[in-house]
Amino acid sequence: MWCIGRITAEYRERMYDLLGLYAKPYDPTEPVVCLDEKSKQLLEQTRRPIPAVPGQVAKEDYEYKRAGTRNIFVAVEPKAGHREGEVTCRRTQPDFVAFVQYLAQEIYAQARKIHLVLDNLNTHFRASFETVMGVEAATVFLSRVEFHYTPKHASWLNMAEIEIGILDRQCIGGRIGNEARLCSEVLAWEQQRNQERRTIEWKFTRQDADQKLSRHYVP
Repeated sequence: MWCIGRITAEYRERMYDLLGLYAKPYDPTEPVVCLDEKSKQLLEQTRRPIPAVPGQVAKEDYEYKRAGTRNIFVAVEPKAGHREGEVTCRRTQPDFVAFVQYLAQEIYAQARKIHLVLDNLNTHFRASFETVMGVEAATVFLSRVEFHYTPKHASWLNMAEIEIGILDRQCIGGRIGNEARLCSEVLAWEQQRNQERRTIEWKFTRQDADQKLSRHYVP
């Protein structure tokens, strides 16, 4: 919060929209799904690590070999305790559109409407779907999807960032040398958290926002 400067009317409108969305009771027919991406650099070991033993942590050499980067899409439905992760080589328009299609057609096929929370990355807009799918097909597909955008420079309002932070701490924060292992680690983490139905309890309300941030509001 310390870096917040001037909070414009557009900022407040988007913030209020998200806080209102998060405050609604859980409705499986209109799931609230937060989506974001994380880049992960692949680093191969150049020497065999020394595994952990009782009383000693694992050890690895400071040298490594760069093996490229991969993108990880993470979508989380906070109140249902469900998340989906996917590793891709890139995060282009087709990659993003394909992941949203998977969510809509496979995971939330029975939903009447999907509320999709996103930041302002240039691929995260309707134009990406129109470019990849064509205008007519995109119109039909997006009739079940409602976009909700975080204010610019306020991605903290996207709960996918919380889930990505947990993924990083619990799963992929260490050195991973190849895509196959990265995919395996992400899948195992996803399955365990889904099995445990790990939810996110969002407590920051519109009233909290006005109380804490009103001094930054501008017309």
